[in-house]
Amino acid sequence: MRSPLQRWKNVDEPDDGVPPPLRFNPRRTPGVQPPIHLGIPSPGEIFSFFYDLPVLRLLCEYTNKNAEQNQQAGKKFVWNKIHPAEMKHFLGLLVYMSVLELPKISDYWRQATIFRVPFPATVMARDRFLAILSNIHMSDPEKTAEEERKRGTEQYDHLHKVRPLMDLVKTQCKAIYHPRQHIAVDERMVATKARINLKQYMKNKPTKWGLKFFVLADTNGYTVDFMLYSGKSRMATGKGLSFDAVNMLVDKNYLGSGYIVYTDNFYTSPLLYRHLSQQGFGACGTYRQGRVGVPTTQENALTKRSPRGSIRWLRDGGLLFVKWMDTREVSLCSTIHPVYNGETVQRWQKTGDEHHRITIPRPTAVGEYNKYMGGVDTSDQMIGTNSVHRKTRRWPMTVFQHLLDVAVTNSYILHKSQSTNMQARLLTRQQFQEELAAHLLGVTLKTGQPNPPPPPTRQHLPVPCSSGHTKDQRASMGRRRCKLCSRNTPWKCDVCDVGLCLVLDRNCFWQYHQSQ
Repeated sequence: MRSPLQRWKNVDEPDDGVPPPLRFNPRRTPGVQPPIHLGIPSPGEIFSFFYDLPVLRLLCEYTNKNAEQNQQAGKKFVWNKIHPAEMKHFLGLLVYMSVLELPKISDYWRQATIFRVPFPATVMARDRFLAILSNIHMSDPEKTAEEERKRGTEQYDHLHKVRPLMDLVKTQCKAIYHPRQHIAVDERMVATKARINLKQYMKNKPTKWGLKFFVLADTNGYTVDFMLYSGKSRMATGKGLSFDAVNMLVDKNYLGSGYIVYTDNFYTSPLLYRHLSQQGFGACGTYRQGRVGVPTTQENALTKRSPRGSIRWLRDGGLLFVKWMDTREVSLCSTIHPVYNGETVQRWQKTGDEHHRITIPRPTAVGEYNKYMGGVDTSDQMIGTNSVHRKTRRWPMTVFQHLLDVAVTNSYILHKSQSTNMQARLLTRQQFQEELAAHLLGVTLKTGQPNPPPPPTRQHLPVPCSSGHTKDQRASMGRRRCKLCSRNTPWKCDVCDVGLCLVLDRNCFWQYHQSQ
């Protein structure tokens, strides 16, 4: 049912329904999570938390199986099993190509031309790179065959070819960073040439055709969580796609409570906002006039002749509906904001043949929405900078490229956050990706030569505390207080230089180093 008939109120009328401020209670401390929050890790170290050894092993295992099946099917190519070290080189070349972009992949191995790029051939042969590229696989080929036999049934998973890797990357994105209080949900389009039912059309996006991701992002552009739209889900609640998308991304068990979610008019509805409010979240966003539950009254409503800066509002339970006349009418719904707190903005106005600035009032919700809604758009812009994306007709490869872009972009955002906190030098996006490529390829950035082996490290060994004391002094001066149990001990760690017990029934030395 639509809201009952009410009168739109003017901005100077009292608002007695202002909600109290939300109590922000996140599950973890917002920001970069341990162990990255200590010091300033290198680009390669940050990226390795997204594409860690389990991810590399998954890619190697399924790529080797896929190559073996392709050879058994009669495809002609030379294949040697790929291992995690070589997979890192492959990813490194993809990042390298995103910085130094050429029209075709084969151009990186051209020889007899002034456009020759000598470095890629020193890392990997062209045919080997193309063989890995054509056989890269993100799911078990045997399970893929089983899943294909379910096609046309309700049990069929349209995303089975990409789900294992996608789930791992999503888990890492949520583990390494916890969002701050203001978060946004929006769509992201990833272009693809594949002819599949998954492809969507969105006329208001720069990329009109492609794979549609629903994305939860922080205001700094960090991709916290995402889901690839694959059609009607078995988990659908019957309350609409927009409701289900926000409900799955905004997870109280992961986030905590007190978060403020910003959405555009595709998602905003009274049903969704009341649900978020019950979960302990605030919400704010533009809304469509035809949505079920929004006010339909025209009494004292804005018209096309209303002067610029006019504000109308009404409350329906815990929901505030605001209309503001700017260049055109702007409609917002909020569960957390007052109507107006005195904020103004400057606008140009034409009088006769002259243009001059005027000051007009702006509702509180409009200012907050403009400030915090752009997280996904910021993320899209950063992902589009030096992207590894290349045209392909294999949609799983498009997803693979996008996941790599998400990991690189999130890594750079973490680098910016840590550099700012530690007041250290901030790398540009290009410098960051250059250092990341060099790390993955195992070479130095300036010379392109293999990295030298790390210097040998001192081992943590127990040594007597009495070193340097005479025989008569060892009984008293040659002892220290144990770091763990606070008892006197004649032993210490040679590297840590702390006293630690080393007796038959109390091995504090071992316990201490297990916790380091």
